Amino acid sequence: MTRLMPVIHIVLLALVIAAPFLLPDYRSSLSALWILIIVALTWDLTGGQMGYNSLGNIFFYGTGMYVAAVITIGMAYNVGEYTDAAGGGIFAFTPTQYFMGFGFGLIGAGLFCAACAFIIGSVTFSLRGPYFAIGTLGVAIAAGELVSNWEWVGGGQGISMPNYPGEQERLFTYFSFATVGVVLYIFLRWLYTTRFAAAMNAIRDDEEKAEAMGIHTLRYKLVAWAIAAFFVGIVGAIEAFQALHFEPLETAYQTINLGIFMVVCVLLGGKGTLWGPIIGAIMFHVFKEITWNYFLGWQWVALGALIVVTVVYFQDGLMGWLMSKKPEWFGIRVESRDTPTAEAAE
Repeated sequence: MTRLMPVIHIVLLALVIAAPFLLPDYRSSLSALWILIIVALTWDLTGGQMGYNSLGNIFFYGTGMYVAAVITIGMAYNVGEYTDAAGGGIFAFTPTQYFMGFGFGLIGAGLFCAACAFIIGSVTFSLRGPYFAIGTLGVAIAAGELVSNWEWVGGGQGISMPNYPGEQERLFTYFSFATVGVVLYIFLRWLYTTRFAAAMNAIRDDEEKAEAMGIHTLRYKLVAWAIAAFFVGIVGAIEAFQALHFEPLETAYQTINLGIFMVVCVLLGGKGTLWGPIIGAIMFHVFKEITWNYFLGWQWVALGALIVVTVVYFQDGLMGWLMSKKPEWFGIRVESRDTPTAEAAE
């Protein structure tokens, strides 16, 4: 399996590039799939690799959307005037303003969310287990409520983004998400071979022993969450440009939708693995699209049933099941019970 990985990567990269051209009618759906893959990978960075299950990563997604909007609008106009519901006027953006806002918006969203992770994490990481999960969820919910009452950024009515200056908006959006996803995969593939990953796994297995061994656990937790926040913030920024108009509770800080979906994707594929979140995101996206199209009115029941079945019966996910059934595929050597021991041979 290890020897085939270079070939698999080349084939997958070719599929990533060809997908929007082979399936032009599904470019929006493919972009939505990339969102799930990225947020699932970032959630597993802390939830699977480090054992800190966050329910508040959606905070970085929504914050990334608003940071990108403020930067893009602020580079050309007064943000308060732009979002004023009572104001008339036409606010046009040139192609240069759009793409400059897009570039700086993505960078600003990623860095701002990473800084927020450090600040919030310095408080929430004093909590453990379900208390940490509830604490982070509270942060996301509070952020949505605060932004919905902040008139400078549009309040509850939301905020509108400039239109894409061209005819290939969906293609541009797809490759923006795909680029972030590929970069994240390459980065995590490298990160999981370093001592940093070993320290995260030590925290997951026994944090007290890790501290006794001299590992600065808080530092590792903050850095890991900041990395996750950086990529989630960028994804939120891209989605802001794709959505054109978004509002805080239903679109940006959607705790009961994407905030839960990212966790389900990881559970489906398998926590603590690189490919688990990717496979889980693909499985969940296909299941969600089928139920949304063919079981209208019952889609939430179907998704709820999927979550219950996954949590109760498949806690290790697909990758965990495969590792137990086919360990040799993952380079795991298992001695056969039929192999005679040295004493028996004598």
